[in-house]
Amino acid sequence: MPQDDWSAQLKKIEREFEGLPPEPSQAYKKLQSEEQKRAQERVRQRAAMIGGGARLVLVAALGIALAFWPYENQCGSGLFGFLAVEVVIIIGGLWVAVSTWRARLPRMHILSLFSALAGLVLVGSEILPRIGYAAVDPKHPPQFMCPETTDAPPRTTAVEQRVESATSTLQERWKTRTEELAKQFRPERDALSRIERPELLSQPARGSPRD
Repeated sequence: MPQDDWSAQLKKIEREFEGLPPEPSQAYKKLQSEEQKRAQERVRQRAAMIGGGARLVLVAALGIALAFWPYENQCGSGLFGFLAVEVVIIIGGLWVAVSTWRARLPRMHILSLFSALAGLVLVGSEILPRIGYAAVDPKHPPQFMCPETTDAPPRTTAVEQRVESATSTLQERWKTRTEELAKQFRPERDALSRIERPELLSQPARGSPRD
């Protein structure tokens, strides 16, 4: 009997003596190893799906936020900031496309490509009219830089507008109140004028009926 068979027989006897189950066969070990690999693959696939979905949601949220852009985006710094966000959408879409391709997630991969394509369309819609590759109004063509205006009134912030409005309201109220007080104290003022000038005492008071 070969030495390997004696070693295997001794191990089997030792396991039986210690009350342990018999050692699994090579086929069973191979099957168990394949099952562990499949379980690890499912865990990795689930983690990749969650990560790709989260990235895709962020890119989509950034695209939706462009519809509520709070600044001017016709020219100047507002336009460049708007274009920068659109470029981030393209980069984010490509980033998700690469990660979903590696993780073999076809549906998310297609959605990420659509998001990158949407970013390209948005950038093109802003750039092409400004470089002459799209139909524009010849009288008011879009430009990258805002034209300088010398006679335009200075822009005021919302706080300054509120302060000016409150100031004008207070001035109007003060003027109205002053006129009302002047009307109320007019008889007293006329009486003081007669006391200071006796020649006015012979004249009838304003508003008094004549005999």
